[in-house]
This record gives sequence, C-alpha cells and structure tokens, in this order.
Amino acid sequence: MSERTTVRRPGIPRPRRRHRAGAEVTFDDDATLHAMGYPRKLTRRFRGFDNFAISFTIINIISGIFSAFGFGMVAGGPAILVFGWIGVSLMVLFVGAAMGEIASAYPTSGALYFSAGKLARRHRGAWSWYTGWLNFVGQIGGTAATGYAAATFIQAFVAMQWPGYTPTGQRTVLITTAILLVQALANTYTVQLVATLNRISVWWLLIGMSVIVAALALVPTRHQPASFATHFHNGTGFDCPLYAAMLGLLVTSWTFTGFDGSFHMSEETVRATVNTPKGITRAIAASAVTGLALMLALVYAIRDYSAVAGASAPPVRILVDALGTGAAKLLLLVVIGAMLFCGLANMTSNTRQIFAFARDGAMPGSRLWHSVSPRTRTPVKAVWLAAACSLLLITPAWWSHTAFTAIVSVNVVGLYLAYGAPILLRLRLGKEFRPGPWHLGRWGVPIALTAVVWIAASSVLFMLPHASPITPTTFNYAPIALAAVLAVATAWWFATARRRFQGPVSYGSPDEVAAMDLI
Repeated sequence: MSERTTVRRPGIPRPRRRHRAGAEVTFDDDATLHAMGYPRKLTRRFRGFDNFAISFTIINIISGIFSAFGFGMVAGGPAILVFGWIGVSLMVLFVGAAMGEIASAYPTSGALYFSAGKLARRHRGAWSWYTGWLNFVGQIGGTAATGYAAATFIQAFVAMQWPGYTPTGQRTVLITTAILLVQALANTYTVQLVATLNRISVWWLLIGMSVIVAALALVPTRHQPASFATHFHNGTGFDCPLYAAMLGLLVTSWTFTGFDGSFHMSEETVRATVNTPKGITRAIAASAVTGLALMLALVYAIRDYSAVAGASAPPVRILVDALGTGAAKLLLLVVIGAMLFCGLANMTSNTRQIFAFARDGAMPGSRLWHSVSPRTRTPVKAVWLAAACSLLLITPAWWSHTAFTAIVSVNVVGLYLAYGAPILLRLRLGKEFRPGPWHLGRWGVPIALTAVVWIAASSVLFMLPHASPITPTTFNYAPIALAAVLAVATAWWFATARRRFQGPVSYGSPDEVAAMDLI
C-alpha cells in the first residue's frame, strides 16, 4: 500500500501522519517543494545513503579528533576525552533529532533560516535574517578551518618525510588556497561527482578509522591500564578542575559540527522528508560509536603523557611512539585524506546555504549567487563565492594564528546558534507545530528542550577563556569576532534589510511555481 504526501500552501504545516509498520510510502518531493513556494532548480541525485554521507563526512571523526585531541589532553585528560565524548555525543544526538524533525517539515536548501522564518510567530524576517547569517558565517568558517587543518597536517607529513622542511604560516595559507581551489572545481563539475566522492569518503573514514584503531590496539607491546580512562589532568592554568573539565567537553563539540549539511542538501535528495532527518541522526550516531573507538585507541596508546601533550600535533606523536615513523606517515596520509573529504563536503553544504539565502534576496548580489548552471545544474557562482570567502577568512593566518583560532571558534558558535534558533521556535509553538512524516512524537518537546539547553551551555563555553594566564596569545577572541559579525548583521538589518527582507519568499502557488521548474 502506498500513500502520497499531502501538499499544502507555503507556511501551512502538514498534519501528522501514521503509517502501518512495513508500509511503503511514496513522497512527491517536487510537490512538497512547490507547496513551500519554490520551483525546482537543482537535480535530485542524492539517495538516502548520499544524504547520510555528506553529514558523516563533515562531522568527520578522524579530522575532528586529530585536530582537537591535544586540547583535550590539557583540559581534563583521558577522563574527559572518553566520558566527555560519550556524554556530549548524546547531547548532540538530541540536537540532531530536534533538527531532523524540523527538516522533515521543511525540506529545503534554506534549511535553518527557512525553518526559523516559518516557525516564528512574530518578527519572522529578523529570526530568519540572523539565523541565516549565523549559519553563513559558521559554514564559511567550517570550510576554511577544515582546509587549514588539512594544510597543517600536510606540512607535518612533509616535515616527517623531509626533515629540512620548515612549516610556516605563509606556506599553510598557500596550501589551503590550493585545497580550496580543487574543492571548488569538484563542486563546480556535477552533483553526481560530489555524491560519488561522499560515498567514497564514508568508506575512507570507516576503513581508515578501523586501520588506525587496529594498529594502535595490536602493534604496541604496551598499553595504558584500563583505569587510565579515568585519569584527570588539568593543564589549562586555571585552578578549578570543574572549569577545566567543562572546557574539555569542547573537544567533542568541535568534532560534531556541520550535520546540517544533510538539511541543506534536501532539495537534491529523493524522499527528502524522510531521508534528510535519517541522514542527520544516523550520521551523528555512527560518528559517536566510531569516534569512541578511535578516542579509546589513542588514549590507551599514550606513552609519555607530558611529551605527547606538549607536542605540536599530539596524535601524530602517539602514532610515532606506538608504531614507528614509517607506519605513522602512512596513517597520517589517511588522516589528511579524511580532512580533504571533509572540506569538500563542507563546501558543498556551504554552497547550498548561499544558494538558498540568495534565492530569498538576503545577500548582496542575490540574483548572481542563486543562479544555476544550465550545463551542470549546480549553483556554480555560489561555489566560488564560498571558496573566496573561506580564503578571505584564512588570510589572517599569514601573520597570526591567533586570529584564525578565533574564526574557528566563531565557526562552531555560529553554527550551533543557527541550529538552536529554529529548535527554540519549535518549542515556543508547542502543539501548534505540525511535523512532517518523520517526527519524534511525544518525545519531541523534551528532546528539543534538552537540545536548546545544551546549545546555550556549549556556546558560553566557547566564549570563555581557554587557558591561563590570559595573554594576547592565549586570549579567546571568539566573543569579539562573533560580536563584530552580529554588529554588522544588525546594522545592515536596521539600515535596509528590514524593509525588503521579510523572511523566506514564495514564488507563487504550487501550480505557478511548478511551471517555473528548470528541470
């Protein structure tokens, strides 16, 4: 037995529907998009696995853990790295589930800013505007940060291979530029190519993680005792161990970002009302389990704690100590590959957010950025805007690593605040919220409430000082950078935007926008 999705006019939520267990449900993706007021411009080539793959690749446990492991060794040590991973993963799963419920109701490339505009009772334009710009800044920062991390580890590999090579900030920026160029070219070509690369990336991550875990478990003749997972270490400089432990939770938060990528790809996903929320939650769950295995393998392979914690790249030092230089270099190639795949998926998600935001007239030159190539059916100009903005963000790293670190923090805070806005608005609607085919039932409100509390708490943590004594080098510039972004958005809003931007636009009735389809 099959049933067709009810189509309603934009802004009118769909009723809750129940289906017999095992019953096949057919969804008219184009009709759902038309009901929200948009014509179809993008090609639907993402299957359920492809949608899962993009968020799984952006979360990227190898990239996240290898990049943030050193901070965790200082802020809480193994106890927070292991048990903090478990606890924060659960909190992030709540965030993803709450987001998935909203994604099922509003499966558009606009994702967070679109749903914020539809869920707000008042000031819809403002809610949509701020959510969209926080999401834009977070996405740009994620693309830049991932490319920069890949460039850093590439230089670490080159230095291991050729000891005479000296990594510098200028070389890191140049390598990042080359990475962004290649990723933009890949995103320019076709959606099918990106989908294929994302499928490959899933297996690269899973097989690579398995190889690293197996090597660290089987090759070393000596491991830390089981009780080592409860070892607590405070090297932050702050006297309060609780504060250090709370900072250590950020390691997992740093890793679990970008799963809104599935949401942004919903206009290119078949059966989007179900495959999009499944992609979000499954990517988080799979990353939580596989990430815990990798975290345990690294923790128990530590030999000299002080030496590893003081190394420029602690996970690389662990690999060298446990496996030798030759094997460490091979596994470092796995890590670099994972980071490159992560950056590619980041840019894809980033591009769709730009496309959708421009489609609703919320960006300078909107007509240009939401155009779609008639040959590739991809928003090519938005791809190159994403690459250019990411390059602009990493430029300060030419002379200052501290400035770039602030941008990385803004990336995470910007994304999570953008995640929290529509979830908070969904809570405020209460029983008036009408979910799509994939919903949480009576658990929707408590899960959304937990998600909002966690987002608020983790965002505050990202703003607080991360090391003591506080100097120009250790100062956390994230509050200043985020305040600057919000100040510009606010000034722009009151100057012109509030008069012309009222939130997501409708291009007409379902029949009218259906006639505008370009595919």
